[in-house]
Amino acid sequence: MTHDKKRDQDEYFEDRAGTDDARFHVVPHHDEGWAVKKEGNDEPAYTADSRNDAVDEAKRMAEEAGTMVYIHGDDGKIKEQLEYGDE
Repeated sequence: MTHDKKRDQDEYFEDRAGTDDARFHVVPHHDEGWAVKKEGNDEPAYTADSRNDAVDEAKRMAEEAGTMVYIHGDDGKIKEQLEYGDE
């Protein structure tokens, strides 16, 4: 990823952090196995032993909020994204 593209991506996420447009990320978590984090929050909104449980909860949260879920792999890179916004 180029420096400019990375900066644009960081600004994109920063603009949504802490707002109703904030997305949910399923990420590896050092303490609990997997975590759901809402953009703008350092602390997980949810933790689970299994990735599947974290994904299910992130989908529920994103559907309720009308935003998106980013599912990260073991390496931390985004593997999948799901959109629950208004069509």
